[in-house]
Amino acid sequence: MAQKRSDFMGEEHIGRLLFKLSSPAMIGMLVQAGYNLVDTFFVGRGVGVLAIGGLSIAFPLQMIIMATSQMIGIGGSSIISRSLGKGDVAHADRTFGTMLTAIFILSIVIAFVGLRWLEPILGLLGATPAILPYACEYMRIIFLGTVVFSFSITCNNVVRSEGNAHFAMMTMLISAGVNTALDPIFIFGLDMGVSGAAWATVISQGSTALWLGWYFYRGKSDVTLKRSAIGLDGPILKETIAIGLSAFSRQSSASLTAVILNHSLGIYGGDLAIAAFGIIRRLMMFAVMPVFGVVQGLLPIIGFNYGGKQYCRVKIAVYLAIGFSTLLCTVSAVFLMIFPKFILSLFTTNSDVIALGTTASRIIAIGLPLVGFQTMASGMYQAIGKALPAFILSILRTILLLIPMVLVMPLFWGLMGIWIAYPAADIGAFIVILFMFRVEMNYLKHTCDDEG
Repeated sequence: MAQKRSDFMGEEHIGRLLFKLSSPAMIGMLVQAGYNLVDTFFVGRGVGVLAIGGLSIAFPLQMIIMATSQMIGIGGSSIISRSLGKGDVAHADRTFGTMLTAIFILSIVIAFVGLRWLEPILGLLGATPAILPYACEYMRIIFLGTVVFSFSITCNNVVRSEGNAHFAMMTMLISAGVNTALDPIFIFGLDMGVSGAAWATVISQGSTALWLGWYFYRGKSDVTLKRSAIGLDGPILKETIAIGLSAFSRQSSASLTAVILNHSLGIYGGDLAIAAFGIIRRLMMFAVMPVFGVVQGLLPIIGFNYGGKQYCRVKIAVYLAIGFSTLLCTVSAVFLMIFPKFILSLFTTNSDVIALGTTASRIIAIGLPLVGFQTMASGMYQAIGKALPAFILSILRTILLLIPMVLVMPLFWGLMGIWIAYPAADIGAFIVILFMFRVEMNYLKHTCDDEG
């Protein structure tokens, strides 16, 4: 019974299958990014520009929580997808138990460290004296909700791994709906300021955790949480971390990039530049979220069919996903180049912040059309269990290219150099990934020909 629910991933037409799994994920990711924008909107209007700067400083810490959750969620889900493709439900169950145990331990550790040394950490992240109180107020509450936040991200990856994209979408819709409803109540109605935005986020994630708990408790999943499976299975945990390390590296490298950016922005542009980029960062996340929805739909398709040795279906799915995601990124880039001033004015009336953000948006958007290909190629390696190439691709754009450019270019062009670093890193990453991708696809082509 459990296996039959996921069998359609090896039988249905690839185009329809990709649409069926990606469209709910895209909607969910857009809504998720939308409520991050809502947070910024209400904080900007209700508290002020410096509070937006506080959210920008807090962003790297939130990304660390997300990175850890994605490492366990994506790594374990890759194993679950391939196990279901092979018909090994027992191994999928053991993997699920290991995932939940690991993420509970890790989230407790993260929360303890974050709360114990919050102010020194935020200082290292680039918080200026004016911004620090807002960042502390926000992150102190976010850390209290680390366990439910991590549980939600991890379990939603499991839901996607078995092809239940609609339920995964509903998970994100519930979270976004609760957060959006509570933001104005807490920030304006109860005059809670930045802490209101934080509590809205924690409560929304708590509602998501309850929703997912119901899903698994009622037996809606292909996998079952058995008492005997709770604990850390060494080989499974090792493989989970090895595969999920690329997702962790991608998210944590974004966190490290944000730290360096905040320091550089503070030096070359001050508090207003930090606030402006805080808005732009969320706009860019909103622009690329549909692409993450596509890759979330693609991962279980690749994992299931690769596990079942249906390599032609893997190749077709990858090419379709690349084409569609590139189209989405191109449309987003055009929009961000044409309408940045109007969008920024929704979040703040400060003319200096709007001017800084407009310039940044137009330059950063130049490399956006290349992001779709980079994301799909990295996702392909995750899904087929090739940990090393996935890891290399995950750190290529940010750690190996963007960070060095952000450190060097401002020495010659000041604040403008920070903005230029983004499209330069995108172009460099595209060239390297294209070479690696062609090697892998040639192998798939040969196995596909043999299969045919």
